[in-house]
Amino acid sequence: MRRSEKIFPCLVWLKTYQRTQFSNDLIAAVIVTIMLIPQSLAYALLAGVPPQVGLYASILPLMLYAVFGTSRTLSVGPVAVASLMTAAAIQNLGIENDIDYLNAAIMLAFLSGLFLILLGFLKLGFLANFLSHPVVSGFITASGIIIGLSQLRHMLGIQAGGDNLIELVASLALNIESVNTTTMLLGIAALVFLFWSRMGLKGFLIYFSAPQQVVKLLPKVAPVFVVILTSLVAYHFNLEMSGLALVGEIPSGLPTPAMPAFSNGNWVDFVLPAMLISIIGYVESVSVGRTLAAKRRQKTDSNQELIGLGSANIASAFSGGFPVTGGFSRSVVNFDSGAETPLAGFMTALGIALAAMTLTGLLAYLPKATLAATIIVAVSNLIDFSILKKTWNYSRSDFIAVLLTIVITLLAGVEVGVSSGIIISIFLHLYKTSKPHIAEVGQIAGTEHFRNVNRHKVITHSGILTLRIDESLYFPNASYLEDQILQRVAEQKELKHIVLMCTAINEIDVSALEILESINHFLDDLGVCFHLSEVKGPVMDKLKKTDFLEGLSGQVFLSQHQAIEELLKMQYDEAKRAPGFNDFQI
Repeated sequence: MRRSEKIFPCLVWLKTYQRTQFSNDLIAAVIVTIMLIPQSLAYALLAGVPPQVGLYASILPLMLYAVFGTSRTLSVGPVAVASLMTAAAIQNLGIENDIDYLNAAIMLAFLSGLFLILLGFLKLGFLANFLSHPVVSGFITASGIIIGLSQLRHMLGIQAGGDNLIELVASLALNIESVNTTTMLLGIAALVFLFWSRMGLKGFLIYFSAPQQVVKLLPKVAPVFVVILTSLVAYHFNLEMSGLALVGEIPSGLPTPAMPAFSNGNWVDFVLPAMLISIIGYVESVSVGRTLAAKRRQKTDSNQELIGLGSANIASAFSGGFPVTGGFSRSVVNFDSGAETPLAGFMTALGIALAAMTLTGLLAYLPKATLAATIIVAVSNLIDFSILKKTWNYSRSDFIAVLLTIVITLLAGVEVGVSSGIIISIFLHLYKTSKPHIAEVGQIAGTEHFRNVNRHKVITHSGILTLRIDESLYFPNASYLEDQILQRVAEQKELKHIVLMCTAINEIDVSALEILESINHFLDDLGVCFHLSEVKGPVMDKLKKTDFLEGLSGQVFLSQHQAIEELLKMQYDEAKRAPGFNDFQI
């Protein structure tokens, strides 16, 4: 691939772009635009910024991602979790002034973008792998619960707030007596319709023999019908007079390009929240991008995705928006609607821009309860308690990690939750690798294969112990290997040879090398030879640069079979030299 294509991945698909692709991208763009308008307004409400900011965050970011991103169908824009984390970060800093609040959201987008681009240039996309999928699922599930509860105040027309489960429930309970009946009825109606459109509308359309394209697409744009219908009801019956909260007048036109204000120096307070938002956003986005790309046998570049998402966030800040990332529901709709290239996203941005210039006046009577219902339905997909059952059945350590992440996020809020998730993921990785599986192996009769003595009927030999460690050797686990070897030596006094089978060892760091040297010296003092077998080429290349091989009391064998053959021959030769040798004793 040319250097220019690595920097601008759009050049790869542009040079083979065809007319049929344009028509497919255009259809997908129209559908996603219709879906994205109410979503953008809803997530702006969740982030605590004016509704038009949600539209602003859905224009330039999509365009920049189309240029720098590598996923053909990922749709970038405001998403539920990033919006919630934005609101939580700003509220934790005690910012209440509307102008300062909006500037803080813009600053979070800008700093998130810078952080992602920096990681991309340093090619650190692999760091996302240290945030385990079960832990991320636990965090997103807990965040979905918090998001849903936070929107009940808009559904009920009451004053309530809070960053965690306890605060939200207490606040809702305290103000439950002041429920606005009009707001509640309209909100419940919108919620019921949205859930029905997701789960029952498809079957309804099939029953009445609707065209397949209608059956496929109509349930996905149902939020638009709710927006139109509830706005008309609010306008016709003048429900604002009954206490129904409306979005109100939305300024028309495109945003004025601007940068966040750094003059007061408080940007330092936003660095950590911006990093956390960008990490979660990146993990969510890459997961969606990889899944959709795999369905079409395409690939995404993790490091370039960092730059693509970073550029999108800086574009969002430049256009007065808040942090953005790849959205699951939007991307799936974009994929299912037939989008073939990122040009679909670019055209979606143009559609949102057109809506921002022409349709904002029609949204003045849009009830906030409708947007709240849209958010609740959207985040219902995020809540997945099945991960607890899966991890319980498969890995108790993963179960504990998921459960802790969910509980901490619910009780302490999303910022503490995501920080804990990262720490738990790293701890889980270190815990699992610090105590790797170490098996004593023996030879399967009639073959050259060696397997675990506890799982297979194998042949072992007195005086020879073969251990296989199923992990690379580095500082957290090298001492564990040493302890296991010393324990075996203490238990088996007749040992003369220990062979470390290295089939799973891809790396030996300096700390582990020092431990191996210590093991070698200890065994040598006891008269036990320490051998290695099946050492991989790159590992052997590194060992040859040290004094370890010269001081090794035993040998390095090409295969485990060769090791056993030669060690048995060595034992036989030693036995022959012993007084009173008898062939029948061997």
